[in-house]
Amino acid sequence: MSNPTPSKAPTGDPVVEVSEVWKIFGSRADEALKAIRQDESLGKAEVLEKFGAVVGVKDVSFDVYQSEVFCIMGLSGSGKSTLVRHINRLIEPTSGTLRIAGVDVGSLNSKQLRELRADRIGMVFQNMALLPHRTVRDNIAFALELRNIDAFTRSQTADKVIETVSLQGYGDRYPSELSGGMQQRVGLARALAADPDILLMDEPFSALDPLIRRGLQDEFLELSKVMGKTTLFITHDLDEAIRMGSRIAIMKDGEIVQIGTPEEIVTQPADDYVADFVQGISRLKLVFAHTVMTDPDAFQQAGGSIEGHETWPTQSTEADLDTLIGEAVDCETPIAIREDGKLVGVVTKDVLLRGIQGES
Repeated sequence: MSNPTPSKAPTGDPVVEVSEVWKIFGSRADEALKAIRQDESLGKAEVLEKFGAVVGVKDVSFDVYQSEVFCIMGLSGSGKSTLVRHINRLIEPTSGTLRIAGVDVGSLNSKQLRELRADRIGMVFQNMALLPHRTVRDNIAFALELRNIDAFTRSQTADKVIETVSLQGYGDRYPSELSGGMQQRVGLARALAADPDILLMDEPFSALDPLIRRGLQDEFLELSKVMGKTTLFITHDLDEAIRMGSRIAIMKDGEIVQIGTPEEIVTQPADDYVADFVQGISRLKLVFAHTVMTDPDAFQQAGGSIEGHETWPTQSTEADLDTLIGEAVDCETPIAIREDGKLVGVVTKDVLLRGIQGES
C-alpha cells in the first residue's frame, strides 16, 4: 500500500447524514433525554441512577461523502457500534434523524427498509456468522438468494466477487476449511455481492493476527479505491483508524469529541483525551509539508533568504516528514516547497525537528 496522503476536503452532497442522534436505553428514555437537555451537566452515571437509563449515543452529528472511508474510533463502551447500527435502523434512535442519499431512514416502512438493507447497505462484522453447511460460493450468494435472484446469476456474481477478494479456487470449500483471514474475505465478499453503495464495517479485522490484519487492511483499501464504496469503518485501534480513514471521528461516552483527517487528529488534538491517544503515534508518515512549511515572505521577514531557491531540492506540499527528512540529510540548503512550479513554502532542518516533536 502507498503511504498515506493528505485527505482533501469532502465535496458534493453527503451520502450519509447523521443529525443530532441520541440513543438512550431504558423504559424512561424520553424522560431522561428531556432531563439531559434541561441540564447538560447530567452525566451517564447520574442518568442511570435517576432514570435507570443508559446513554449510548449523545447528540451525534456528522456527514459521510461518496467514496470516503469514515472511521469511527473509540474504546469499548464509547458507543461506536451502537451508532453504526442506526445507519440501517437495526437500532431506532431515541431522537434525531439519519438520511441515506437524502432519504430519511426513519420514515421508511418495513418493505422500504428491507430494500434499503438489501440493495444499498452491506455489513461486515468481526464475527462473520458464515453458514457452516454452505460452500464459500453459496455463502456469498446467500443475500442474492433472499432477493430471489436466479441461480445462474447468483453463481456468476459470487464467482466474480470471489476473484475480487482473491479467493479463486475456494468457491467449493466450506468455512471450516478456511483460515480466519480467508473467512473474513468471504464475509466481505458476501457484503460486496449485492453491490451496495455503503459498507458498514464493525471491527472486521480486530480478531485476526497482526500480519493477516494488516494484509486485509491493504486489500480493503485497494478495493475501496477501485470500487468507490462509501464506508463507515468501526475500530477501537487508533493505528487502524489512521491507516484506514479518510477522516476519523473519535468517540467517548457516546459523544464525538473530534472529527478530522489523520493529520488533523495527530497534530491538532481537540482535548487531553485525544492527545493521550495520539501521543505514541509516529508523525513521520502523517504530517505533510503544507503543515510545517514557512511561507516564503515570513521566512524572509524572519531573516532567511530565498536567493538561489531554484537550486534547492524541491518537494510538493503533500510530501510527508519522512520524505522531507530524507531530502534534508543530504543537503545544506532549505527545501523548496512548490506548487505548479511556484515557491509556496520553505522547510528548514529546524522546522523539521519541530515538526517531529509535535510543534508544527
